[in-house]
Amino acid sequence: MTQTSQRPLRVLAAMSGGVDSAVAAARAAEAGHDVTGVHLALSANPQSFRTGARGCCTIEDSRDARRAADVIGIPFYVWDLAERFREDVVEDFIAEYEAGRTPNPCLRCNEKIKFAALLDKALALGFDAVCTGHYATVVTLEDGSRELHRASDMAKDQSYVLGVLDERQLAHAMFPLGDTLTTKEEIRAEAEERGLAVAKKPDSHDICFIADGDTQGFLAARLGSAEGDILDESGAKLGTHDGAFGFTIGQRKGLRIGRPAADGKPRYVLDISPVNNTVTVGPKEALDVTALTAIRPRWCGTAPAAPGTYTAQLRAHGGETEVTASLEGDELKVTFAEPVRGVAPGQAIVLYDGTRVVGSATISSAHRVAAEVS
Repeated sequence: MTQTSQRPLRVLAAMSGGVDSAVAAARAAEAGHDVTGVHLALSANPQSFRTGARGCCTIEDSRDARRAADVIGIPFYVWDLAERFREDVVEDFIAEYEAGRTPNPCLRCNEKIKFAALLDKALALGFDAVCTGHYATVVTLEDGSRELHRASDMAKDQSYVLGVLDERQLAHAMFPLGDTLTTKEEIRAEAEERGLAVAKKPDSHDICFIADGDTQGFLAARLGSAEGDILDESGAKLGTHDGAFGFTIGQRKGLRIGRPAADGKPRYVLDISPVNNTVTVGPKEALDVTALTAIRPRWCGTAPAAPGTYTAQLRAHGGETEVTASLEGDELKVTFAEPVRGVAPGQAIVLYDGTRVVGSATISSAHRVAAEVS
């Protein structure tokens, strides 16, 4: 099996304005590919998104990407995908929270923007592949099919947020950073050696379209406040909230309950019900999940034909846990070898077979010993 194409390709490099995408574009060009850089304008009003060096949607980021392309010596364009981003990512994010679910906008952006809207446009213009700065690896098998694998360096692996890609998209994906064992400091050093001014630019860890990082404030401004009750597991009222959308499963801080539990232990969010606008809290042990059901499965290749044993990842920076999984119609049924905590509807579960990404699905319900969350 091979990890990179042996022939030069026409490559469209998505350049966010950060160090990873700049180095990825530089490596692709150095490998002999015909590279063109593109920055995605994802906001109709860039000043409404993050300013400075914290996001990927600002005027500063666009300028940083252009300067990097000039240094690399590749053509550069800015493509306006703001309306598509608003519909497929921002509005989806708001709707999911309104429904009591916890979405991952980075997965949705990769699925709908970078490897759908961007890739489709790239192919229509005659490009062979889209290159990004993600840390993951595409492996080409002897029969020509592709597999998505974790990055060589697990500490930087980003395959979780790419688990939505199907085999067609993988056939046109290029991740030049995925198969090298280099620290982020070494990537920055490489950028500096290449003369890229983004070498010392801080990474972005926040949601790019929430300017101040205040997710609850962002949602409240769009959904309005709606006072509801905070209940314990017996249904007794402990306090009130300004909107169920402001909570996530497993949350401990900011509950504003006012009085401690009878046993003196902290309480956590166990359930969010948008139907009656209630939030249920309880002890940490009540978060234990033994199984889940997930919908909208997407496979990085052929769908599993029979139940199997895999490892699963439930959040972008989470660890792996052993599971058995089977596809029943359009639903993925997953059972955990050991109980896990903090599983929230709306999150993605990504299945792995060793380092290979099998596929992903969106959690619709989580099953606990004493109750079911949906």
